[in-house]
Amino acid sequence: MATPRPFVREAGQGPTVLCVHSNASHSGQWRELMEQLSDRFHVVAVDSWGSGRTAEWPSDRVIRLDDEVDLVEPLLLEGAAPVHLVGHSYGGAVALKAALRHRERIGRVALYEPTLFALVERETPADVEGIRGAVQAAAAALDHGDADAAGQAFIDFWMGEGSWARIAPERRKPMAESCRNVRRWAHALMTDPVTPEDVRGLDRPVLLMTGERSPLSSLSVARRLQQLLARAQHVQLPKLGHMGPVTHPAVVNAGIAKFLDGGERPD
Repeated sequence: MATPRPFVREAGQGPTVLCVHSNASHSGQWRELMEQLSDRFHVVAVDSWGSGRTAEWPSDRVIRLDDEVDLVEPLLLEGAAPVHLVGHSYGGAVALKAALRHRERIGRVALYEPTLFALVERETPADVEGIRGAVQAAAAALDHGDADAAGQAFIDFWMGEGSWARIAPERRKPMAESCRNVRRWAHALMTDPVTPEDVRGLDRPVLLMTGERSPLSSLSVARRLQQLLARAQHVQLPKLGHMGPVTHPAVVNAGIAKFLDGGERPD
């Protein structure tokens, strides 16, 4: 199967920074970061499969994280190395897998709660019971034809009870449609064959950002990555949750920018 070129947003000139968004989102998530970095970096934000303006996943086979990496791979291979990576949630898992595949081309990797649940699922499965329950609830709602309830189950898990109801109706509709992919997202994240040894082999500076109010499911992945990555810095941001890059972009982006500029540790 030929892989199409994804839709991207681009800004600036200089070393490339490739940004990958979270579930139920698109490349526009990184607009403010692009503005902040574009005076010194070539920033590329990509729409993943079935998001924004990129085509839907075209195969009957359940998507894997490696398929998501295949989509962004040409962007990693174009131009001069090193390429820096930024990813949030599902996009953080994709960015991490891309870094493992092309570590020789990678500079710095900034991740906000990458949800590579397979690293935890095989060792401490109780830590990811929360996300399994949210996926099951969303899938059950979809089976009853209720995309809105599926969106509520998924978003309220990540952002807190009542968050879905506070989102403007015009924004809820596309998010609910996106949540139709919840089963395939979970499959890709829970069954990925990545091993601890794979992760240990990434000898690059990595920023691991987490939110103080985030659920155990994502915090457990960050904790495991911190144990495995010799050059990882961990920064916990007070009062933020899993969707910090969306709800508090200024705080998160400031930390990412400092890290990409070579700062030893974001504030």
